[in-house]
Amino acid sequence: MHRYEVMFIIRPDLPEEEIEKLVSQMEGYVAAAGGKIEKTEKMGRRKLAYRISRQRDGFYVLLILEGVPGTVVELERRLRVTDTVLKFITIRTDEEQKRGAKLAQIREKKAARRKAGPAHSPAPAAEASQQA
Repeated sequence: MHRYEVMFIIRPDLPEEEIEKLVSQMEGYVAAAGGKIEKTEKMGRRKLAYRISRQRDGFYVLLILEGVPGTVVELERRLRVTDTVLKFITIRTDEEQKRGAKLAQIREKKAARRKAGPAHSPAPAAEASQQA
C-alpha cells in the first residue's frame, strides 16, 4: 500500500450539495477499489492562476489516501471523465517520506561527527607560527 495525495479543482458554479455529492462519490470510488481515505480537506473557493474552461475560480479539494496503484488509476479515470472537475493532480508521498528520513539520518551522522571533534588539533599550527 502506498500513500497518495490527490488534489482536484471543481467548477465554482456548482451548489454546495453537488460538491459534497461529488467528493463523497470520489471517496466511494477509492473505497470500492480497495483504498482507504485518510483525510479529506475541502480547501474552498480560490482564484486560479489562469483560466481553465473559461473559469477564473475553482473549488479545491485534497484527498489523502492509501492504496495500491490500481486504486489511483481508477480514481484518476473517474476524475478525467467527470465534467465538473476542471483539473487534478496525484502525488505519491511515501517516497518523499523515505527520502526525508534518509536525509535526516545523514544529518544526524554529520552532527555526531562534529560533536566528536576535529580530526586534527589546532596546537601544531600555533607552534609553527611561534617558530617563525
